[in-house]
Amino acid sequence: MKKTTKRNLLFALAVLALAGGLFLAQRLVLLQKAGAPAAVLRYGEPAQTLRIPLEEDKTYTVDTGFYTVHLRVEGGTIAFVDSPCPDHLCEGFGRLKAVGDWAACLPARAALSIEEEGAP
Repeated sequence: MKKTTKRNLLFALAVLALAGGLFLAQRLVLLQKAGAPAAVLRYGEPAQTLRIPLEEDKTYTVDTGFYTVHLRVEGGTIAFVDSPCPDHLCEGFGRLKAVGDWAACLPARAALSIEEEGAP
């Protein structure tokens, strides 16, 4: 192989390695900024919002002005538990864990969803 061809090949490999390193660095920065998903409870009139982190196992009791809902964070998931509403349908939604998962307690006028950190 000619010296010029080897030099061009090494240059091309160096450029590719640099581009790959920059791409990985950018992805790492974006992942750090993204943060962990959080549960968001919207309830009451006038509308109120409560952001609930999913990192710590904990029980939340929230008076919506219609009913008092009970939420349980456990193992990075959240669910309506021990609902005082007449039909208990909100408990049937089960544990929410992925962005986009949702549940609602209509008698309590409460909606629970999993959203990315920083979402409105």
